[in-house]
Amino acid sequence: MLIHMFGLMMQPRRQWQLIGNLSEKNLRRQIPYVILLALLPAVAWYFGTTKIGWSIGGGDPVKITGQSALELVAVFYCTMVLAVVAIGYFIHWMAKTYGAETHPMKGVVVAGFTATPIFLAGIAGVYPLLWLDILLATVAVAYAVYLLYLGIPIVMGVSEERGFLFASAIVTVSLVVAVLIMVGTVLFWSYVSAPVFY
Repeated sequence: MLIHMFGLMMQPRRQWQLIGNLSEKNLRRQIPYVILLALLPAVAWYFGTTKIGWSIGGGDPVKITGQSALELVAVFYCTMVLAVVAIGYFIHWMAKTYGAETHPMKGVVVAGFTATPIFLAGIAGVYPLLWLDILLATVAVAYAVYLLYLGIPIVMGVSEERGFLFASAIVTVSLVVAVLIMVGTVLFWSYVSAPVFY
């Protein structure tokens, strides 16, 4: 699994070809990749928000209590995994429209591997510096979109033209999922568990 992570960051086309050649059984074995990789940003943000804190305008660092951070990080982790599964399902669901042969696990694996740079950028949460985190998140999302446009035609076995349209549809679905997550975050903080600062 880690071989795929490094491959996607260093030689993405070759790595997508290797992933595309995996059998359905071997694709199923890649599911723990998302489950484990999503732990990286969750643990990093827990540490960063409870031990380091962040400051705005050079003031004293603001930190979250351990209990509050644990609740928020647990929801954060589950949301990341569920977002990958949802986007993966939509990849599978739309595949027939673009003439691709697929099964649900293939879509989830493609979504999980595409999210690799986003998960890795989440490690920056260890030191929550706003401008650095925004910069890394922007670069990570841009690279994830690149991976998606590169990987969809290869893994799903469609032409470059259909792959471009397919990937564009997935980007749209991903934006909708991102908006739903933001709305859910506001509702969660307002009605269930707001951060507790100290």
